[in-house]
Amino acid sequence: MPRKPIVGGNWKCNPATQKDVRALLSAWTQDESKSSWDTDKVDVVIFPPALWLTDVKSEGMAIGAQNVSKTGSGAFTGEWTAEAILDLGLSWTLVGHSERRSKYGETDEDTAEKIAKCQEAGLNVVFCIGESLEEREGGKTDEVNKRQLAAILPKVKDWSKIVIAYEPVWAIGTGKVATPEQAQEAQAAIRAYLKTAVSAQVADDMRIQYGGS
Repeated sequence: MPRKPIVGGNWKCNPATQKDVRALLSAWTQDESKSSWDTDKVDVVIFPPALWLTDVKSEGMAIGAQNVSKTGSGAFTGEWTAEAILDLGLSWTLVGHSERRSKYGETDEDTAEKIAKCQEAGLNVVFCIGESLEEREGGKTDEVNKRQLAAILPKVKDWSKIVIAYEPVWAIGTGKVATPEQAQEAQAAIRAYLKTAVSAQVADDMRIQYGGS
């Protein structure tokens, strides 16, 4: 059975104001050719900043959070849990984005704990992996991707709740993009690793995206 394509849009920390969010949504939804699709054929998920989640949700789009806590509820100021995301009526979150890793010190162990919480709650995850320019030039692309994936393997019980986004760090916000050949080579290596480390079925079923900006 062919894998169902998935398209995700990470808004990062944009737009700056609620007014700008509503203007963007208005412009986008007015063009039916851009704002409608066959949900039986493709999954489309938007990841806006947390403060704009309910604004975007009101437009009927599939919405995800950009981050999720590695904890449950409690004395964790500034965090939001997998259960809270689901309670908002959302079904997706990002985990492991390179900006979370590089700018906020998120480790492989942190991503593993977040995956565990999402699995317990039943929340879908786009799990982001990828190498820096230095690592690519050093021939370490596969090594980095395998290390980041290996951290979460023991935590995943339901692989149907995971999508892998291969997002080389050097292609995010730099104006550079990986060639189709580079992206396909990395994705093939990821699939081969999953076949060895998990199972042939999981490897075959896994949806692997390319991401960059």
